[in-house]
Amino acid sequence: MRHLKAFHVFHVAASSPSYTEAANRLNITHGAVSKQIKVLENHLSLPLFYRQGRNLHLTQEGELLKDYTEQAFQALDAGVNRLYRMKNPCLEVSCEPTLTMRWLMPRLADFYLSSGADVRLSTAGGPVTLGTTGLSLAIRRDDFALSHDYQKIRLVDEWVGPVFSPEYWEQVKHDPGKIKLLHSQTRPQAWDDWSSSYGDTFLAGNAGQSFAHFYFCFQAAVDGLGAAIGSYPLVVDDLKRGNLIAPFGFIPSGHDYILLSHNREPDELEQKFTHWLQSNLSACVPTRVER
Repeated sequence: MRHLKAFHVFHVAASSPSYTEAANRLNITHGAVSKQIKVLENHLSLPLFYRQGRNLHLTQEGELLKDYTEQAFQALDAGVNRLYRMKNPCLEVSCEPTLTMRWLMPRLADFYLSSGADVRLSTAGGPVTLGTTGLSLAIRRDDFALSHDYQKIRLVDEWVGPVFSPEYWEQVKHDPGKIKLLHSQTRPQAWDDWSSSYGDTFLAGNAGQSFAHFYFCFQAAVDGLGAAIGSYPLVVDDLKRGNLIAPFGFIPSGHDYILLSHNREPDELEQKFTHWLQSNLSACVPTRVER
């Protein structure tokens, strides 16, 4: 097909709020986006965008073309992914780092035994691009806006609550003002959000310590350095082992853990992994108090 690059640039630009955003997604310049759109408009002898104030909008012809480029590039992504999977029969899954280390990795052997399939993990949070990156699925907390037309499968409600080592709790339980709050730079509002949902700000003025990631907060809590806000799947194993306790219990955060997949019929291996995730995460809903 002639001008395939221009069709791809249009496909991205048509689902972006601006040429600048499209350029960022494509890793090219704003001028290169504008040039490719002009090439396509000249080829079709049709306007695809019009300007209204500072904003660009699709014309009627652009809207129609967008429907077809979405179908075409989804089919191409599916074909590339199928070819990749024929050569490499495994699942490439992106998962949030702390969920990977503290929940998913300890359980993957069980999935392998039940399915005989390998799962290759990469760790990342927030927005993700499937298909051309080789990724089949992505496990996320639904705290960001989706930038792609993916299927979103709810896995489990997120429940959160403060967690302590048993020894540390014994030291501070009679004087909450002594509780050191362990913060994560990746979720700096976790304590404020919990206090607001819990309906009490009695820990608001407490001293704190910040770590680069949630994973370090939980390890610091296990080591008795303070209390961390625990998302239940991330602390469930330590609760069962007695390394951590949750004297204030857990409450819903208002977020879910979700699975993102291509907007197409999943293949057999993707279905197996999805059902396995749903089955195992469905057990990660706590009673209000875990002691």
